[in-house]
Amino acid sequence: MLNFFLGTVAGGLIACVLTITAARHPEIQARLGFKPTSAPTTLAAVTKPAEPDCSRRAEPAPRVGTQDMLFNRQRFWSVAP
Repeated sequence: MLNFFLGTVAGGLIACVLTITAARHPEIQARLGFKPTSAPTTLAAVTKPAEPDCSRRAEPAPRVGTQDMLFNRQRFWSVAP
């Protein structure tokens, strides 16, 4: 009796999984009437985003370790409160 019950439950689960899997296919959806077959859906064209300008800047790279970096008055007063 227990084997019959377990077999029935297992068979029901397998049938449910197969039905759900089959219903996800467009051909079977059309057969079941979920989707109309006359109007195929098309995806919108994807446009490529504009490339950012990554060219080298003309300003020179700051030199590290110079005295001007530590005691520059413009740098000292430009610090925001």
